Amino acid sequence: MSSATQITNLLYRYAELMDAGEMEAVAALFTRARIKTGDGEVVEGSAPMLALWRAHVRIYPCGTPKTKHVITNPIVEVDDVAGTATCRSYYTVFQATPDLPLQAICAGRYHDAFVRVGGEWHFSERDYSLLDLVGDLSQHLLIPVAS
Repeated sequence: MSSATQITNLLYRYAELMDAGEMEAVAALFTRARIKTGDGEVVEGSAPMLALWRAHVRIYPCGTPKTKHVITNPIVEVDDVAGTATCRSYYTVFQATPDLPLQAICAGRYHDAFVRVGGEWHFSERDYSLLDLVGDLSQHLLIPVAS
């Protein structure tokens, strides 16, 4: 499998785990990562990300956030010799709850960096500050968000 495919699979695995409400598993994807949050704070590793998601993301009795993260337009640039890569992509988050009909609740961009360790690709950086469009996040987040 090519490096670019492995990296895009990491993006899609993130979406799959997040939508399944598997916060510990999605946080584990960022064990080696430095993350810039939406408020400009920089955190490193899975534990701070897990704490942030637990504090901010509403989980419903079914165990999920009732979302579908759709990641598109990945532009992957790989340096196989150095074992590093970057990817710019778009995301759109859809949600439907008993109080919210199906709709896009936000859209933005991910700017990610990756490192290959032991033949496997891992996130090394993610910028969560690139939120471009904000809809009704009241059923998704436990905190207020300015639009």
